[in-house]
Amino acid sequence: MKLAIRAALALLVLFLAACATHAPRPDSNPPLILVSIDGFRADYFERGLSPNLKAIADAGVHATAMRPAFPTLTFPNHYTLVTGLYPDHHGIVNNTMVDPVLGNFTYKKSSELSARWWEGAEPLWVTADKQGVRTATMFWPGSDVEIRGHRPDYYLPFNGKMTAGQRIDQVLAWLDQPAAKRPRFLTLYFEQLDHESHDHGPGSTEADAALREVDASIGHLVAELEKRDLYKNANLVIVSDHGMAETDAERTVILDSIVDLRHIDLVTSGIAVGINPKPGYEAEVERAMLAPRGHMQCWRKGELPARLHYGTHPRIPALVCVPESGWLIETQEFHSRPNHRMHGGEHGYDNDDPHMRALFIAHGPAFKRGLTVPEFDNVDVYPLLAQLLGIRPEPNDGNPATMREMLQ
Repeated sequence: MKLAIRAALALLVLFLAACATHAPRPDSNPPLILVSIDGFRADYFERGLSPNLKAIADAGVHATAMRPAFPTLTFPNHYTLVTGLYPDHHGIVNNTMVDPVLGNFTYKKSSELSARWWEGAEPLWVTADKQGVRTATMFWPGSDVEIRGHRPDYYLPFNGKMTAGQRIDQVLAWLDQPAAKRPRFLTLYFEQLDHESHDHGPGSTEADAALREVDASIGHLVAELEKRDLYKNANLVIVSDHGMAETDAERTVILDSIVDLRHIDLVTSGIAVGINPKPGYEAEVERAMLAPRGHMQCWRKGELPARLHYGTHPRIPALVCVPESGWLIETQEFHSRPNHRMHGGEHGYDNDDPHMRALFIAHGPAFKRGLTVPEFDNVDVYPLLAQLLGIRPEPNDGNPATMREMLQ
């Protein structure tokens, strides 16, 4: 009888040991949630309108600012964040592009977002998928097309009518799935702050209201993660793609007064202006656009300042012009439209402009608590994300050393 009891106890000990060995610890393979708040300028954080973001930063890591890539636009910088490459290297060089083979790309027309535009680089969800990590993307540029034969395990095509609450609920539903189906890398995207800052200006009451609204959404996300015992066991990285500068229609360089519009193909206007001279007019157009003038500067594509890391990709126009912060470069026809916005906000300027600085906050078991770090380049986010997921990163322009101070 004693031998039987001893044998049973031994089997029980072995069983419990096996359970302890194979049962996942609460913080083993924690999920990584990457949140983008489009247009959140770094100094918005100091307005006192985002208490939920402040609480996360106080309990985690907060950068004084994050320098976006040039041009400081939405599509290029979102792809930089998930590839670790400058736009010149990943190929999404603007929100509007012309490709020698593919033709025209306009970010507002989803029918043009074919995979071939994005295949110059491998985004993190593709790399993760190749290495056995399940992924889910809630609206991230490029995530709703098949790239190099892969898509996220879960994704939705962009739908601007989907509320912030609905987006959060979908992310939570993905996290609520059984372990075998649950994604470990998830993205979440909010654009309302960017829209209000464009339409009314970064200092407007409308922008402040949007700031409060997105902060409340972050608070809702945190509360729901806490209910699931996930907030302390998930790594949360909150970023923005760029900042915003105040503009005024009076501060506009009229392109017609500089060059004959019949002699150019205008690829982009407003900010980060791209011009291709028509055949036979190259010298004339260069002479006009490269001449020194106030409130703007132009370069041949191969002669932009090295610090911009921009000017070699075939999709970059022959001439690139950047206005002074707060100024615009437009045609007279566009400037004279009845519905032309007189006051508002814009981005796309030189990434050295303080108004273009972006947000970075991180919280979770991988991060130190209550740490403020100095400004860094957004290409450095990608190596951090790859490390948090435990995957081998693709070749990139980021510096892994930037993030070492942040980690436990």
